[in-house]
Amino acid sequence: MAAKLEFFYDCSSPWTYLAFSKIEEVAARHGADLVWKPILVGGVFNAVNPSVYESRERPVKVKARYYKKDLQDWAHLYGLKITDPGALKVFPVNSVKAMRGAFVAQEQGKISPYSRRVFERYWGDNRDISQDDVMREIVRETGLDEAEFFRKIALPEYKDMLRANTEELIARGGFGSPTMFVDGAMFFGNDRLPLVEHALVHRH
Repeated sequence: MAAKLEFFYDCSSPWTYLAFSKIEEVAARHGADLVWKPILVGGVFNAVNPSVYESRERPVKVKARYYKKDLQDWAHLYGLKITDPGALKVFPVNSVKAMRGAFVAQEQGKISPYSRRVFERYWGDNRDISQDDVMREIVRETGLDEAEFFRKIALPEYKDMLRANTEELIARGGFGSPTMFVDGAMFFGNDRLPLVEHALVHRH
């Protein structure tokens, strides 16, 4: 039986962009079933990890300086353009429309290219993905129906799907994005991808 690789993610995180760019390769390399799990990471922080907000308000300067370097080192390694969060017009961004939209894209078999566009627009192009005009461009580029997209993301069922995934992650011990599960075992963060691969190779 194929391994189950669950990917809980929110496009508002640069580290999630890094992991996203590799997760399909990892799943394909090991014949794993990749399960996309869009979440709202702010909901996770509010519930179980408020220290994120404290560190933003009172950053440790030497740590913040290294954080910038570390993020760019990973971006160069993966060949991605990722804007320093401090240089973004809007950070943190309200990603609720984008993440509800991931379910609409999933219905059309386009969750991967859709999510990639969201990441690229925000992290690469410094565009505010909370704005409808920016989301319209993404929807058009992904080949989704614009009217259907905006109608659906306003429906209670799509709000509920996003909330359900977010609450599921919290219930399973998650505290941020990206969080991955291999057959139920949890791994957090882009830098844990080698451990995800190891778990896929050495399944019990």
